[in-house]
Amino acid sequence: MSSRRSLLIASLGLALASLSGFAHAQTVTLKVHHFLPPNSTAQKQLIEPWCAKLAAESDNRLKCQIYPSMQLGGAPPQLFDQARDGIADIVWTLPTYQAGRFLKSEVFELPFMTKNSAGSSEAFWEYVQRYSLEEYRGLHLLAAHVHDGSHVHTTGKVIKTMEDMKGLKLRAPSRIGAKALAALGSVPIQMPIPQVPESLAKNVIDGLSSPWEVMPTLKLEEITTKHTETPPGQAKLSNAIFILGMNQARYDSLPADLRAIIDRNSGAVLSRQAGQVWDSTIEPARQLAKARGNTFTTLTDEEYQRWIRATDPVIADWIKEVRTKGADGEALLKAARALVTEYSSK
Repeated sequence: MSSRRSLLIASLGLALASLSGFAHAQTVTLKVHHFLPPNSTAQKQLIEPWCAKLAAESDNRLKCQIYPSMQLGGAPPQLFDQARDGIADIVWTLPTYQAGRFLKSEVFELPFMTKNSAGSSEAFWEYVQRYSLEEYRGLHLLAAHVHDGSHVHTTGKVIKTMEDMKGLKLRAPSRIGAKALAALGSVPIQMPIPQVPESLAKNVIDGLSSPWEVMPTLKLEEITTKHTETPPGQAKLSNAIFILGMNQARYDSLPADLRAIIDRNSGAVLSRQAGQVWDSTIEPARQLAKARGNTFTTLTDEEYQRWIRATDPVIADWIKEVRTKGADGEALLKAARALVTEYSSK
């Protein structure tokens, strides 16, 4: 009896070990959803390389199935909630497509906040960890970054001064971007970037506020032929924040070794890498527009200062709004600027 009992225990032990080994060896496929085409910078230079690293370091136990262009359904403003609710495992998105929901994080979208993406992206990651992580409840953040900074691109009118902006219908990426454009005299129309080509073709808008990075993806340099930029080395008119985030429950359910692989390929390092990618896209995109004979205008230093003064009320309004939510907007702005300065000098 004792021998049979020992044999049974040994058999159970082997079965459990086998099941454990199977669980350890099973492949996990993560559904990654975003709103841009498959040829976009976000997919080709951020998401795909990141997924490839996960696969390589996990012996192909971690894989991604990428769904571009909202292929899992919904609209771009819904991406954050799709990840939180488990419709997608991971999303890359612009969270402030949901106006007012990410109030503390919006500080990085304020006018003339950032000069480049690499330093500002790492600064944004650190800022979120310290001051606004509660805004992302339900998601395990993998990266937080900004783009390469917005300029003004129009179909017809050359913009040299604020007066040239008066009455122009310009696409804005977010509510803060819309406020900045309104402060300069234009009529902002807030919409996700995939809607822009059709809106330009139908004369719904006269142009847009956008970084150079996304222009070739949607062939916008073929539609907008006039480009107004801030002076070299100076902070850009506006910016937008982006996150790569994972459903928290999905992350928690992974074996410890797979979570460790994700962890060492995420965070501040991935955020800065994303910024470096976006910075690297500026000149190639500009060259495409130049090759078409498009018109480039750089604001004079005097005009640049006028634009800064004109948009100061946007910053003041944000500080007041944050205060009504119980936070110190002035302190958050000071902290964000200090982080941008710190990480941009690396």
